[in-house]
Amino acid sequence: MSDLPSTETLALHLEDHILDIKLNRPDSANAVNQPMWVELQAAFEWADRTAEVRAVILSGEGKHFCAGIDLSMFAGMATVHEDPSRANEAFVEHVRGLQRNLQSLRICRKPVLAATHGACIGAAIDMICYADMRYCAAETKFCVKEIDIGIVADVGTLQNLPGLMPDGLVRELALTGRYMDAEEAKESGFITRVYADREALMTGVRDIARQLAEKTPLGVRGTKRVLNYTRDHTVEDGLEYVALWNAAMMSKIDVEEAMTAKLEKRLPKFLD
Repeated sequence: MSDLPSTETLALHLEDHILDIKLNRPDSANAVNQPMWVELQAAFEWADRTAEVRAVILSGEGKHFCAGIDLSMFAGMATVHEDPSRANEAFVEHVRGLQRNLQSLRICRKPVLAATHGACIGAAIDMICYADMRYCAAETKFCVKEIDIGIVADVGTLQNLPGLMPDGLVRELALTGRYMDAEEAKESGFITRVYADREALMTGVRDIARQLAEKTPLGVRGTKRVLNYTRDHTVEDGLEYVALWNAAMMSKIDVEEAMTAKLEKRLPKFLD
C-alpha cells in the first residue's frame, strides 16, 4: 500500500479500501486555514491515483464538521502590489487556487461521501457541494454565510447549489445567510439521508462506502465519470459518451467475476 500523505490539518486512515479524510482542527471548529485548503487537494489527488482506495468518506473531528473559512486568511489579503490592477490579478489567481483545491473532490475518480454534523457553514458548503453524496446527523445546521461577512461565495456554492436544490431556495439561502436544518436540507434534495446522531451517521455512511468498495472499481469510477459528464452536457452527448466509455473500458474480467460470484452466491473479488 502507498504511504498516506503527511498532513497537519487532516487525519487520514485507509482500511478495507475506504479512505477516511477527517478535518482535524477541532479547537477551531475545523475552520479551513491555508494549509487545509492545500492538504485537501493533496489528499484527494492521492486517493484518485491510489488503487487501494475505492471510496472516500469526508468528515470532521470534534463538535462541528466545519465552521467555514478561517478568518485569519483575510489578514493575508493585504495589497500585494502597489499597482491595484496587478493586486487584483493576484487576488483572482488566489481564488482560482482555492477553487482548484475543492474541485479535487469532483475530479477524484473515487466516490466521495460527505458526512456532516454540527455546523456546516460557508466554505464547508462549497466543499461538500463537490461530494458525490451528502449525509448528516439530525442536529446539523447548514448556512451560506458569505453574505454576512460582505463577500460573494466564490469557491463553488453558487455554481453547484442550483443543480442540487430548487433555484428559489438557493437564492434565499445565499441572500439571507439564514440557517437550514437537516430536515429541510433533506427535503430540498441537498442531503441524501439524515441520521439520528453522529455515531449513527458514521456507521451508516461507512456501510454505504463498504457497499461501494465491494463493486468493481473500474465500473464505479466509470459511473462517476459518466454522471459528471452527463450533468454538464446534453442527453445526446451523454449517451454518446457512455457508449464510447463502455466500448473502451468495460472489463470482461469484471463481468465474468460478477456473474460467477452471483452463481456461487458469494461476494465478487475485483482487481483494484
